[in-house]
Amino acid sequence: MADRLCDEILAGTYKDDDRIPSVREYAVMLEVNTNTAVKAYDELARANIIYNKRGLGYFVTPGAREQILRQRQAYFMEQQLPELFRQMRLLGLGIEDIEKQWRSI
Repeated sequence: MADRLCDEILAGTYKDDDRIPSVREYAVMLEVNTNTAVKAYDELARANIIYNKRGLGYFVTPGAREQILRQRQAYFMEQQLPELFRQMRLLGLGIEDIEKQWRSI
């Protein structure tokens, strides 16, 4: 759930200081237990991605999109890209093959 909300922030569905669905609303929307939603919101609040205004709900912390983007870029470069390169070597694929595929999308 936390990743999905981060995806929505990255996609621009929710911008800085926008109100996001309540814990209950989001749980119903995703058809999950409310406790699961509470844990996701708590995780995002601890990471300073969202903040709570008492009585009003949760909102997107200013700069959250950039923070998520930096974290995900770092994860991609440090975790996913090395595995991709390993697979490319095993399969005999070069950067030019990837570039050709990239351009065809």
